[in-house]
Amino acid sequence: MSCEYMKSNIDEKEETKIRLMRALVEKQDPSSKEVDDPTLRRFLRARDLDVEKASGMFLKYLKWRQTFVPNGSISLSEVPNELSQNKMFMQGFDKKGRPIATVLGARHFQNKLGGLEEFKRFVVYILDKICSRMPPGQEKFVVIGDLKGWGYSNSDLRAYLGALSILQDYYPERLGKLFIVHAPYIFMTVWKIVYPFIDNNTKKKIVFVQDKKLKSTLLEEIDESQIPEIYGGQLPLVPIQET
Repeated sequence: MSCEYMKSNIDEKEETKIRLMRALVEKQDPSSKEVDDPTLRRFLRARDLDVEKASGMFLKYLKWRQTFVPNGSISLSEVPNELSQNKMFMQGFDKKGRPIATVLGARHFQNKLGGLEEFKRFVVYILDKICSRMPPGQEKFVVIGDLKGWGYSNSDLRAYLGALSILQDYYPERLGKLFIVHAPYIFMTVWKIVYPFIDNNTKKKIVFVQDKKLKSTLLEEIDESQIPEIYGGQLPLVPIQET
């Protein structure tokens, strides 16, 4: 059986399920009519093409979006304390055309002023910004999570789990790959707590990179002209709010 035949069968199966899902969600929430097929497909894939589960997940997302992002987007004035840490950057694209974000974990500290809610708004701001940079036909992004200098003062379990929940529940099938670089040994104690909360689809996309193989690993997915300078490439880091 040819790969093309199998692929067309999978595509047809997905298209049928998208139609079923659309009928189901539009009946429950008429605002679903404004949502395109690729969005529904991402929710379907996140639930292994189970129409009922995917529809429930999608309707929960719509409700969340209406309450958490009532204006349609998060403004800079809603995340001042998170922005002041200057920890999130976005520049370049990988070989598949996926936008690349870089996060410097040692610059993150628990938000004492705006609390967990401001951090969650910042996560949504970041994800919306990255998604807006995707070229036509591309639905995923790549993240380089840099933990150089990370220590217990940066540890923020509630924030990590909050970000993970938002990514998995409301932005399914968006993460293409997460490279974790310069991870210190003490980070693994936190990682062991977070790991069970990561769904299997997401786990497959996470790669811990050894320092000595950092540039060669990035080069497998990203051209040198698109790799940040701090990893031996050619692009300066650009703060996410300036992109």
